[in-house]
Amino acid sequence: MKKKLLIVLIVLLFAGCSLKDITQQDHSENEDLQMEQTGKTASDKPEVLLSGLDAPWSIQEIEETLFVSERTGSIVQFQDGKVKREPVELKEKLSEESEAGLLGFLLAPGFEDSGQGFAYYTYESGGIPVNRIVTLQYEEGSWKETNVLLDQIPSGNYHHGGRIKIGFDNKLYVTTGDAKKGEIAQDITSLGGKILRMNLDGSIPDDNPFPNSYVYSYGHRNPQGLTWDLEGRLYSSEHGESGRDELNHIEPGKNYGWPEIEGDEKKAGMEAPLIHAGGNTWAPSGIAYNNGKIYISSLRGEALKAYDIVTKKMKDIVTDQGRIRDVYIDGTYLYFISNNTDGRGNPDKKDDRLYRIPLSNLK
Repeated sequence: MKKKLLIVLIVLLFAGCSLKDITQQDHSENEDLQMEQTGKTASDKPEVLLSGLDAPWSIQEIEETLFVSERTGSIVQFQDGKVKREPVELKEKLSEESEAGLLGFLLAPGFEDSGQGFAYYTYESGGIPVNRIVTLQYEEGSWKETNVLLDQIPSGNYHHGGRIKIGFDNKLYVTTGDAKKGEIAQDITSLGGKILRMNLDGSIPDDNPFPNSYVYSYGHRNPQGLTWDLEGRLYSSEHGESGRDELNHIEPGKNYGWPEIEGDEKKAGMEAPLIHAGGNTWAPSGIAYNNGKIYISSLRGEALKAYDIVTKKMKDIVTDQGRIRDVYIDGTYLYFISNNTDGRGNPDKKDDRLYRIPLSNLK
């Protein structure tokens, strides 16, 4: 009897191990990710490409492969109807503070050959959340942190910034938040509440506006979007306080006012926004430029917005997909991601999603 019981226990043990291995494999590559192809859609309805994303933050594309970073520490790839989730192996454990985690994600120029990318993430240093910018190396199945370009960027419970983009000048631009300490946004010696500019190897460009400093512009509260128009002008979206979210035209060395001014307020030596939300709240995040318009993803406003640079008017393009975190435009489509699973939305069973809209449908 004891021998039979031992055999049964051994069988159950091995069965359990097999089941666990299969679950881990499914979790790492899919974790309920699904592709929803609805075919041709009406011009006013975005097409759903992926569902089941976990707090997505950034969109990238190369050679018709889409990459979506997830705040929880993964990169999702989507190509030719196939989807896989791959882990990002970081040297520090991701912070679990609200709004923190794996934020900005970027593919390096020449990624097809080098497999290199960039990331901006939050971790705990001596019990205090801080942000760092790192290089990533892609090897089939995973991403690995290789080098730290810049560390100890101020962080806290909120206001991490986190967007990273490469400009026409082949420099890396980075948005950083004020970590809920408004005074550091006006402090040129602090990395918080700024837009930073660096060479792709992490060094300081010789032509930055302040000597031996990464600071490109300052006086920011929580900027989360960067884009350039065809003339090379830089724009940034920024979270305001109790409304008054902003879209700014960024120029080197300029002061954008926080916490001294915001919205319609004015002060000598400080820049006013192109447009702001007034008493409403957009909570703008990622932005992208196309054909004279800046498209703005809006979290609290739960919309994809379009700002016309010439007419200076704003309108909503999409309003029924909940919180929207990032927007990306290639030559054919506008892509955007919902962000209802970030702890502040009301997700359904298939959230979050990656959508696309043909540019030909955008008027």
